[in-house]
Amino acid sequence: MNPTLFFILSIAAILVSIVNAQSSVKPLVKIVKGKKLCDKGWECKGFSSYCCNETISEYFDTYQFENLFSKRNAPVAHATGFWDYHSFITAAAQYQPHGFGTTGNKTTGMKEVAAFLGHVGSKTSCGYGVATGGPLAWGLCYNKELSPDKYYCDDYYKLTYPCSPGAAYYGRGAIPLYWNYNYGKTGEALKVDLLNHPEYIEQNATLAFQAAIWKWMTPPEKHIPSAHDVFVGKWKPTKNDTLSKRVPGFGATINVLYGDQACGQGSDNEAMNNIISHYLYYLDLMGVGREEAGPNEVLSCAEHAAFKPSSTQSSSTT
Repeated sequence: MNPTLFFILSIAAILVSIVNAQSSVKPLVKIVKGKKLCDKGWECKGFSSYCCNETISEYFDTYQFENLFSKRNAPVAHATGFWDYHSFITAAAQYQPHGFGTTGNKTTGMKEVAAFLGHVGSKTSCGYGVATGGPLAWGLCYNKELSPDKYYCDDYYKLTYPCSPGAAYYGRGAIPLYWNYNYGKTGEALKVDLLNHPEYIEQNATLAFQAAIWKWMTPPEKHIPSAHDVFVGKWKPTKNDTLSKRVPGFGATINVLYGDQACGQGSDNEAMNNIISHYLYYLDLMGVGREEAGPNEVLSCAEHAAFKPSSTQSSSTT
């Protein structure tokens, strides 16, 4: 055997054994009030029932991330070298003890990762109809809005989230953040001064993913569920929700994040269909299969009334 090839194969075998050893490490387990809690170290830390389930790195690996976002480092992409698997998995580790990608069985976890990344891919894509690899292969092409036409500073929040002199709060990140108050709220949650330094989001991929996952996991208002809760089945619709044709599932995540900018507009809404297409494409690439997405009434929000009508809809959804 060629000595160089033998060396490469040997190194590969060592790396595989290291990864297998890491993934096979037994979690720390304790029983509290009859409930099993686990700690799996860096990726799912802090004794949580969710950490007793498979963690994201156990079913979603680097090669799958590369498959989903295969064109993100193409020469014509606008954030070449910025996004990577390590940044995503590091950001996700903060939320796995709270159920992100760790709620339910392996399939449920994979579906949630595909759902979240479906939103990300749709909102950061530079794909188009005849793009190489197809329009769905170009997620994570951007990490910021390229030609913002305003500063997105809302003086209504000048006492709580005052705009920093010279700062611009245009779209940045994996699920783009807009407006001073959204940078302020997100920064408070992540303990990062995004109000004075919104540019941090476009400079750090882990932080950009953290901001997006925080948005996914957090109810936008007290009476509105989180995208996570409506997807994994933790949200129970009220009678008013039922009358408004809102049901748990992927379609409801679009409603939570974008309201009637994408929902309640019928089945031909381009924004809604683009997000759905990315989700289905990712389910296929991850080996789950789009048939696991469920019927159209669960997948779509075409008939939903918005959780928050556009007359009061936050500008964060743009």
